[in-house]
Amino acid sequence: MAKGGFKGNNSFGGGMNMNMIRQAQKMQQDMLKAQEEIESQTFTSSAGGGMVKASVNGKRELLSLDINPEAVDPEDVEMLSDMIVAAVNEALRKAETAMSQGMTSITGNLGGLNFNF
Repeated sequence: MAKGGFKGNNSFGGGMNMNMIRQAQKMQQDMLKAQEEIESQTFTSSAGGGMVKASVNGKRELLSLDINPEAVDPEDVEMLSDMIVAAVNEALRKAETAMSQGMTSITGNLGGLNFNF
């Protein structure tokens, strides 16, 4: 080996690293913007043929729960509970799917990595 050892060429490697850093920063900004957009959206689902409707936002917060009075049967509260759970869970799945698709569209799936927010 030459006297003084091997010294890398910083102009090539440094430029490549700066470009990668800029790309990563842009991707991060794009992801934050997409996350904010999705968090502001409302996702609605229903159960029991529309007897129960649930709306959540992209932050996975329950915004509203509408129950048709015809669904309220004092003799069968369990069925009403099941419809509520089904409607809320489906609305949450819609929000999660939107978030996942939004992140994948930005990251290009980065080799199959999964981002959970």
